[in-house]
Amino acid sequence: MASKKTVRVTQVGSPIRRQKDQRATLVGLGLNKMHKTRELEDTPSVRGMIDKVKHLVRVEE
Repeated sequence: MASKKTVRVTQVGSPIRRQKDQRATLVGLGLNKMHKTRELEDTPSVRGMIDKVKHLVRVEE
């Protein structure tokens, strides 16, 4: 079995006064509180979501 590539995403910005779709994207990534970290599979759809809220998250390979 080949190990799947993952990416670690940490929320560093607040969703207060942000557009609703950006808040929903954070929830879709599993981030809903400051400094919460999730390890997600590195797929094009996850990368697109990260790109949409790149000003609110920190990404580690």
